[in-house]
Amino acid sequence: MPSLSDPVISISGLGKKTADRLNQIGIYSLEHLLFHLPNRYQDKTFITPLSSAKVDDEALLELSIDRIEEAPTRQRQLLCYLSDEKNKKILLRFFHINQYQKQAFVRGELIQCFGEIKIGRQGLEMHHPEYRLISQKQTPLLEKTLTPIYPLCAGVTQAKMKLWVNEALKVLKNTVIDDYFEKITNNTMPSLKDSLFLLHHPEKGEDLSKIENFEHIAQQRLIIEELAAQQLSLLKIKAARKTNSCNIFSINNSLADQLLDSLEFQLTEAQSRCIEEINQDISTPQPMLRLLQGDVGSGKTIVAVFALLQAVSNNFQTAVMAPTEILARQHLQSFSNYLNHLGIKVAFLSGSQNTEERTSQVKLIESGKAQVVIGTHALFQENVSFHNLALVIIDEQHKFGVHQRLSLAQKASKTPHQLVMTATPIPRSLTMSAYADLDTSVIDELPPGRQKIKTVALSNNRRDELIAKIKQISNEGRQIYWVCTLIEESEALRAESAENTFNYLSSNLEGIRVVMIHGRLTKSEKEGIMNDFTEGRIDLLVATTVIEVGVNVPNASLMIVENAERLGLAQLHQLRGRVGRGAEKSACVLMYQSPLSESAKQRLEILRQSHDGFMIAEKDLELRGPGEILGTQQTGIADMKIANIVRDAYLLKQASYYSSKLLEASEASQNALISRWIDEDKVDYFNA
Repeated sequence: MPSLSDPVISISGLGKKTADRLNQIGIYSLEHLLFHLPNRYQDKTFITPLSSAKVDDEALLELSIDRIEEAPTRQRQLLCYLSDEKNKKILLRFFHINQYQKQAFVRGELIQCFGEIKIGRQGLEMHHPEYRLISQKQTPLLEKTLTPIYPLCAGVTQAKMKLWVNEALKVLKNTVIDDYFEKITNNTMPSLKDSLFLLHHPEKGEDLSKIENFEHIAQQRLIIEELAAQQLSLLKIKAARKTNSCNIFSINNSLADQLLDSLEFQLTEAQSRCIEEINQDISTPQPMLRLLQGDVGSGKTIVAVFALLQAVSNNFQTAVMAPTEILARQHLQSFSNYLNHLGIKVAFLSGSQNTEERTSQVKLIESGKAQVVIGTHALFQENVSFHNLALVIIDEQHKFGVHQRLSLAQKASKTPHQLVMTATPIPRSLTMSAYADLDTSVIDELPPGRQKIKTVALSNNRRDELIAKIKQISNEGRQIYWVCTLIEESEALRAESAENTFNYLSSNLEGIRVVMIHGRLTKSEKEGIMNDFTEGRIDLLVATTVIEVGVNVPNASLMIVENAERLGLAQLHQLRGRVGRGAEKSACVLMYQSPLSESAKQRLEILRQSHDGFMIAEKDLELRGPGEILGTQQTGIADMKIANIVRDAYLLKQASYYSSKLLEASEASQNALISRWIDEDKVDYFNA
């Protein structure tokens, strides 16, 4: 007996070549065919009288053939003139003709045709319609239900796809589904079977506008189930993690109090709240996995420092991992500033260290003399062993794959507590979906004294006007960033290169120290430039977006971003956050290349009007979608079968309720639901 888990090649007449094509669009089994839903429908449930036919509408007509002729055009066309009993007329125009058509179209024959009504020189026309010659006993086009139109791949026709989906629907009809999700909805939504049958073959009179907007109850039922399954998979991971053995920290504030006394600023209430939430987590027998998010400049680093002080107080090691060497070295400097006077030994590891330097640092880590270890991906390489790792802090965690996070965690003898930080605020809808396995702490206020950054948009052809502004700021002893989106000239992108910009600025700013930094420089070259800029030996830094995250130079008060229309909202907000870190008023100039698209205009206007990173993140999600925000490392949420985080955010609360109810189901029921919605190639994502 056929099963929904049978591969598509089991369908009669479907060969390996076609199966491979279907595999490429995610269709491997009969069940996958069921979830390959139509993207629109045609209404062939009734025959439209020609007198009622409207231009631009699709219609099914049944008329008599008056005459046939070939148009004397360069491209041969077959013209078929039709009329009804009231002598109203329409022309069928075929651009690709064959001998069979010419012979089959006979005056007086009855024909059914379906297509879009157009207006031509002589009146109504239909171009290359679907048709059946009724008087020649061909199967009529008239259907009992609306006709589905499916997304296709190369070599597959609508007729074949419909045939295969209908085969899968036959198997579904005879399959008993013991569905726990249906039980907990208490018949408030249609069943899985009913929803799928309806969406593949909507009945006449179904509200197509609701289906087009994904607001039909059958779609909502599937969307809620998919969102609930995604959340359930993460909640199961969270629950499983809680059963792991971890080191319980005894909260000791002696080092924390010493640090507090040495600070030249006061912690905000939000920072204090986040520190308390972390302390509660690490003092329990369940390993912490907490997401610490806050806007640019909200002070996440100091919160992380207070967390690692508890590890030090309990004689455990902490690993701090950053996505780039520049950011890792920035952390080395800022963490060391807080820790050195407390007598805490900090080690550093990066992929570009020489053998001698690396060996000495690895020894410090293995012996346990290094209480805090800061570095890049080099931290989770095989030959790096920790003495007693118990806390892992990961910065800009969305830049890492889940396996990288796991690799570092596996360096500990017991499951370490994990604190993952991001300066890119995550919209609530994504937090509920992509990060349902993490507890969340939010720093939702900026330190006192932080000034708002004035943001202006300026056309690229007005760059000369910025020269005077740069001279003024440099004369006042402050520094400037000028960010370019490309290193080399590219006609295709029309983006000014860093080299051209550097040459232009150098020749127009005599007496001002202009230096360029980009990703193709060696590690030591980049380090030297960043150190010189931090120490004030460079006035104007021409940079690619390597300075996007984490760079902290309080004396920099002007940020200029070329071709800002090419960057996403969150990235622009990150760049803007590199200035305004000192007491002086700061500005950000977003330069753009005309003409601007509507989307680009919208992005620049949002940046000009708002400094709220969370609002900006929500808008970024709306404009670019979850795939862009989460990055390629976390595609599980971006590539859902039916649900869409942006469009369906209003259903997340319901999905969250049902996902918590699903935790009460049997393991078999939970796994059946998860395997229905999460493909095998994405399981690794959810198991990390």
